[in-house]
Amino acid sequence: MKKFGRVIGIILLAGFMFSLLSVIVYRFVPVFITPLMIVRSADKIIHGQKPVIEKKWEPLDKISPNMVQAVIASEDNLFMEHFGFDEKAIEEAFKHNEHSRRIRGGSTISQQTAKNVFLLPDRSYVRKAIEAYFTLLIETCWGKEHIMEVYLNVIETGDGIYGVEAAAEHYFHCHASQLSKSQAVLIAVSLPNPRKFNPAHPSAYLLERQAKILHLMSELPKVSFEK
Repeated sequence: MKKFGRVIGIILLAGFMFSLLSVIVYRFVPVFITPLMIVRSADKIIHGQKPVIEKKWEPLDKISPNMVQAVIASEDNLFMEHFGFDEKAIEEAFKHNEHSRRIRGGSTISQQTAKNVFLLPDRSYVRKAIEAYFTLLIETCWGKEHIMEVYLNVIETGDGIYGVEAAAEHYFHCHASQLSKSQAVLIAVSLPNPRKFNPAHPSAYLLERQAKILHLMSELPKVSFEK
């Protein structure tokens, strides 16, 4: 029994060290591939299709502030204030999902970043617990500015498209630094289902969401990462 406990302890320690090392490495090295990219590519191959990944890393200062404001307004209003979790948003999402077919997520940008960079797209409670662990790690080791930079570079923005630079080029034929408010918001409101929605040809639902988020952006304080 003692030997079994020792083995479990070693496994847990190794897991902690590996996860911490991964977070530290990605603090200084761009994230070039994520588990979701691998899963999507494998799915394409299984169905006899050629996997394509459109992705280009851009530092945050090369991404339009409109894009930062848009995702905060659309995905996580309290991003600059919380430490990875928005309890009120989680509670509201839970209540909404009890009475609606349209599922609403309560994850913050930090949680989404942790999930996208380190975890497979699974919906189990175990994965949510590990997601929470990585969320605390990146909040501690990365800080808000780097979390936002990673998020905007790895988030799925279309079928085989990842990051806002690739999205800007694919949908609007411009660079992420050149995105207007309107364009940035269309990308942001597409994020809940990026393989269904097309920012370049928005549906009535996307246009309605765009109008709401544009209005909300005018009410939220401007985000600044300057120390």
